[in-house]
Amino acid sequence: MDETGEAKLFSANITADDHYEMLHRADFILETFGPDADKVAFLVDGFVGGPGMITTARRQYPNQYLHYHRAGHGMITSPSAKRGYTAFVLGKISRLQGASGIHVGTMGFGKMEGDNSDKIICYMLERDECQGPVYNQKWYGMKPTTSIISGGMNALRLPGFFENLGHGNVINTSGGGAYGHIDSPAAGAISLRQSYECWKSGADPIEYAKEHKEFARAFESFPGDADKLYPGWREKLGAHK
Repeated sequence: MDETGEAKLFSANITADDHYEMLHRADFILETFGPDADKVAFLVDGFVGGPGMITTARRQYPNQYLHYHRAGHGMITSPSAKRGYTAFVLGKISRLQGASGIHVGTMGFGKMEGDNSDKIICYMLERDECQGPVYNQKWYGMKPTTSIISGGMNALRLPGFFENLGHGNVINTSGGGAYGHIDSPAAGAISLRQSYECWKSGADPIEYAKEHKEFARAFESFPGDADKLYPGWREKLGAHK
């Protein structure tokens, strides 16, 4: 934050096997961060801790960003699971419980299972009224929940993702997409922002990359994705084979 002059959100995992311990960890984190405590999100795993952990965290810390982490995908919310419920249902549950944000997969653009139609989950989480796969849902002013995108995303995959979704009101947690950048994690983070700006401006990614170094270097950082999504990119960008 000192280097950029921009606030950063830090997600602290307070999940525990006992709700008293969870609250103790939360208090410790708030005390440790001091004046920057308003920039800390509390991550609570709703699968490991259960729904009671989510609602307890929300009631005890009503103004803190509550990051609902959804482990157990393969067992519960995966399309190939023989039991459980869908990610769509889990998203609606998370909003009812007061979560500020929840992972919604990558809609077929990352490594998690899913397809383009999963964008309806994002609409359901943030809009006051939305037509779901079965019936129309009205939220009557209930606070929205932000979609958190994670799972194999990088700067090259994001333009198509945003084009499908239609907006950029999401939290993008591209771990490998930043740390896998050939220059540095910081350059990777910059490339992710540039990728969003590229889509927002309606620019051609190859042409945009010619004027934005970090985004251009993402092509060399993730050549497999580059070959698949942008054939001929090496010649157009003058990159080494």
